[in-house]
Amino acid sequence: MLATLLQNNSPLDESIKTTHILVLLPKLEKLPSKINLPGEYALNALLLRREMQVYQISETPVCANLQNGALCTWAMVDLNKSIFEQHTYVRKALHLLLEEGPAQLHVSVHGNAHQKQILAKLAVYVSWINGAVLPVRKLKPDRKPLESIILHGHEDPDHFLPLRAQAEGNLLARGLTGLPPNELTPKTYREQIEKLAINENWKHEEYDLSILRKLGAGAFVAVAQGSDTEDAAIVHLQRHTGKKPSKTIALVGKGICFDTGGHNLKPARFMHGMHEDMNGSAVALGVLLAATRADLPVNIDCWLAIAQNHISPRAYKQNDVITALNGTTIEIIHTDAEGRLVLADTLTLAEKQKPDLIIDFATLTGSLYTALGSRYSGIFSNREHLIQKALTVGKSSGERVCAFPMDTDYEVDLESKIADIKQCLLDSDYDHILAARFLSQFVNEVPWLHMDLSACNHKGGLGAVGTDITGFGVAWAMAFLQKFLTS
Repeated sequence: MLATLLQNNSPLDESIKTTHILVLLPKLEKLPSKINLPGEYALNALLLRREMQVYQISETPVCANLQNGALCTWAMVDLNKSIFEQHTYVRKALHLLLEEGPAQLHVSVHGNAHQKQILAKLAVYVSWINGAVLPVRKLKPDRKPLESIILHGHEDPDHFLPLRAQAEGNLLARGLTGLPPNELTPKTYREQIEKLAINENWKHEEYDLSILRKLGAGAFVAVAQGSDTEDAAIVHLQRHTGKKPSKTIALVGKGICFDTGGHNLKPARFMHGMHEDMNGSAVALGVLLAATRADLPVNIDCWLAIAQNHISPRAYKQNDVITALNGTTIEIIHTDAEGRLVLADTLTLAEKQKPDLIIDFATLTGSLYTALGSRYSGIFSNREHLIQKALTVGKSSGERVCAFPMDTDYEVDLESKIADIKQCLLDSDYDHILAARFLSQFVNEVPWLHMDLSACNHKGGLGAVGTDITGFGVAWAMAFLQKFLTS
């Protein structure tokens, strides 16, 4: 639940009874003589004691108690830096206050009208993102959620609706991803999605295993058949605006609720955390929620591939040959490369609807993490202009992406003697590229973007987000959709 936002265009009156204050200014060499800055006396005393110049706050925000007992953080945002750096800086400034678990936060923004608008957006978004508390199973949670934000110095007529929607989508993605695997099974995940669909007025349809077997979705079924309970399904959600003209975007998400690796069982250190292998589906769902709450003029078909990858007598094996929904035969090389299989049939269903664009999200390969670490995610596409848009949006949204090649000659490595294509290689340092080439077989000529979510979890937080689970992809997708709709 996000904090309630109240706005007041007038400066913060220090006589107001409050406990926690965030003061944001643009980077300045020195404070103007008439700025009406909350806690200015305390700030000057603090700077004098630390032998700091005021402009140095742009590198390290400072915090102190005022005479009335309120804890105040002063931060100077360098508006010439990247959005990612601005998000990171404001998040760290805010953390000095949120670690006390306040119920209410006062935010005071300063500068000219344009600067106040930018600073207000930064402060409100980062406060929403970090003020909420993700579900935990502890008797004594680390802190309570932020209940209200009072903004001083700027008023937005729409109450920052797009940013609120984006924050809600991010929080949904992070909340689902963090649920333990005994709570978020394919069955319970599907139940949660159905409730959300009813609440948001989305059309809801499920392709369970009995239906998928009849359709011939052998790639998805091969992975799902290893589970004791046949609760896997491809879930289809539709959000139509009714506005014309309108484009249709298909969102596809990998939703492996737990990944043991199958018969090619993961060692313990790599199996730990595999309840987060459904993060791609949570991001796709978060984007759908954000687009709905922001009322973006776009039709969205959302396809979620929900299953588990278990080891059992029925589980698929190395050297099996399976037939995907589009008729492609696949030689199984490694059972821990299950994500590309469930996505193959899900992409086929999405492609059949002939959307204007398909975007898929997946925690797909370890090699992408090796290539980038967890600060960026990787993107691949069958259209060069989409790559350029994706990179630009990565900079403007604060969720950075790196483009990788996927030229056709990489497919030489996926040639099979007994099937149309190999699933993967047994050992490949560039498996992220091979996985993208594999997936491209199932989208035909529909414009397509694939995001491999290496930045889904970053220790200590990333950009605007202060938790290890980042919800990476929601902010990027919202910015991308808006850019796509205007192009």
